[in-house]
Amino acid sequence: MRLGIIGLPNSGKTTIFNALTRQNLPTGAATSGQFEVHTAVVNVPDARVDRLKAMYNPRKTIYATVTYADIGGLDKGISEGGLKGQFRNELAQADGFVHVVRAFDDPTVPHPYMDVDPQRDVEIIDSEFLLSDLVTVEKRVERLQADLRVRGKMVDKSVPAELELMERFKAHLEAERPLFELEITPEQEKSIRGYGFLTIKPVLVVLNQGDEAKDVNSLLQYNRAGSRMVSLQGKIEAELAQLPPDDAALFMQEYGITELSAARLISLSYDLLAIQSFFTVGEDEVRAWSVAIGATAPEAAGAIHTDLQKGFIRAEVMAYDDLITAGSEAALKSIGKFRLEGKEYIVKDGDIVHIRHNA
Repeated sequence: MRLGIIGLPNSGKTTIFNALTRQNLPTGAATSGQFEVHTAVVNVPDARVDRLKAMYNPRKTIYATVTYADIGGLDKGISEGGLKGQFRNELAQADGFVHVVRAFDDPTVPHPYMDVDPQRDVEIIDSEFLLSDLVTVEKRVERLQADLRVRGKMVDKSVPAELELMERFKAHLEAERPLFELEITPEQEKSIRGYGFLTIKPVLVVLNQGDEAKDVNSLLQYNRAGSRMVSLQGKIEAELAQLPPDDAALFMQEYGITELSAARLISLSYDLLAIQSFFTVGEDEVRAWSVAIGATAPEAAGAIHTDLQKGFIRAEVMAYDDLITAGSEAALKSIGKFRLEGKEYIVKDGDIVHIRHNA
């Protein structure tokens, strides 16, 4: 799971990145249009993993992870003619975006458009992504129409269907609506992955506030499909991320912060991307795995190893809450809460799974 952290210059993207990753990268804004990217893999905080670790005392404990990429270089006008090169590749590879929007005043960090206006700023990036997708769609429509003219009845049968889909996309984008809103089939979704459309990805808007937090709804109205919104005091939480746990706890108490940004954002990231966790347990290892909500038992097996999916026979399943209530696997089996599930079983968040498979 990879999320791109985006935003206008001086919005505090790198500050949020530092808060999430506990790094200490310089936070000075890059020159407008300059491409720069920093990445970090972050463990997903999960109290269930900690509880299972205490129960099984494994040699290794592995949490689910999320990769955050701090992508610099976005600004008004960047999409004219279409995004290109590594910049576009980085944006296209993201499963979703963390869009940092400035909501703090600081005379030492000038806003590129003079004044702080979160509503304007979020709409600037949205417009750039809409334009980028529209340019891509228009170019593809032209190619498909040319293919139809040249080949006529001999054209590949997939061309008319793709042209119809691209024309739907074009009309939607021209109406200034993101592609996320359009319903498409799994086959259509698979066929367009190579285009790297940006407005088809979900967005978590982070309102980056200063020392005095204000009501979110008074600063920004944002109800776009496929989006979530959260408010953070980025500078404070980046500083907290650099402190030892005891010092951080005192600092949090002083500022009235009950939860650090890392846990909140990662939780919202899972919600944004429709991701859930299941677990494998044992003396060797307790591990959290990430799968899409709605994944079947064989698909969960594939997340562990492709051979397990190919040779899938059955899944031994325990619900986390049932195991904790029972106190042990033996006690769980004695009350009939240990299950064998087949290929049609839909994995649930918190399931503890062991795969039976052909070697």
